[in-house]
Amino acid sequence: MRDLVVAGGGPVGLAVALHAARAGLDVEVREPRAGVIDKACGEGLMPGAVAALARLGVDPEGIDLHGIRYVDAGRGGVREARADFRAGPGRGVRRTVLHAALHDAVARAGVPVVATAVRDLEQRDDHVLVDGEPSRHLVGADGLHSGVRRLAGLTDARPHRDPRRYGQRVHLECAPWSAHVEVHWSPVGEAYVTPVAPDLVGLAVLTADRTPLAELLPAFTTLAPRLAGVAAGKVRGAGPLRQRTRARVAGRVLLVGDAAGYVDALTGEGLALGLAQAEAAVAAVAAGTPEAYEIAWRRLTRRHDLLTAGLLRATRAAPVRSHVVPAARRMPWAFGWAVDQLARPA
Repeated sequence: MRDLVVAGGGPVGLAVALHAARAGLDVEVREPRAGVIDKACGEGLMPGAVAALARLGVDPEGIDLHGIRYVDAGRGGVREARADFRAGPGRGVRRTVLHAALHDAVARAGVPVVATAVRDLEQRDDHVLVDGEPSRHLVGADGLHSGVRRLAGLTDARPHRDPRRYGQRVHLECAPWSAHVEVHWSPVGEAYVTPVAPDLVGLAVLTADRTPLAELLPAFTTLAPRLAGVAAGKVRGAGPLRQRTRARVAGRVLLVGDAAGYVDALTGEGLALGLAQAEAAVAAVAAGTPEAYEIAWRRLTRRHDLLTAGLLRATRAAPVRSHVVPAARRMPWAFGWAVDQLARPA
């Protein structure tokens, strides 16, 4: 009998597998998609995520990020506020580059990756049957629309009061123009600009408007002039972003990453949180106390959820959104504190 099956072979699932192998557990990853997986994401790693990857011996190639820059258009022209990371640089990394680096690390660790999805589970006193095969534990790391979350009965099906938000991402074939992640604010949402290679910039837009990306971009008047004539790649989308769970542990089944619940990508801390959850979940499994992960999950996510949910509520109305950058300019200490809270290790 295996000690652990990981459902989902994205970055967080592979991190679970690496931590499990280091703990001496017999672990297997199940992922139906073969090879390197791409998805819509901002591609900016916070300093905490860079440090978590380094502890796993993973050092993906990318562009150093020195902080966050908020930008919008005011009556007197472009306004901006900037806060640098105090915990060292983050890194802009293409999703495919990050996934390939983790995939290579898992292969070196001798962890098998099986090309199948988890479709059924049954809880037993001392193990869980995963598609009929016994494993002492199962970790669901299978994303926003997690099948493991549904199979374990952990989905919170109560109706959402907040507007549903979606993300779209595209790559721009141009040299980066900033060493910061730029967040451009507009009435329709936020656009995140992240340098990911010497000749490539990632652009991600978060919005409640399901309009195609090309039709949303003119609303970002501080950004549109830079995009004129720039070649763009394939647009990828994700959403709805808000996902709620009743709990993160059910018997011997644990949820990590987006599968464990998601507020929004507004603050860009998702991968750092997922990597911290991966480490905490494996620690609970190795100790034979999977229920302890619920407490660890709450501790890890509390700061992020409060900041993200608070900023979402505060900026829901378009008139309020126009005051975000001016407020950050007037109170640089508060803006710097918020960025530092999000950038530090979980």
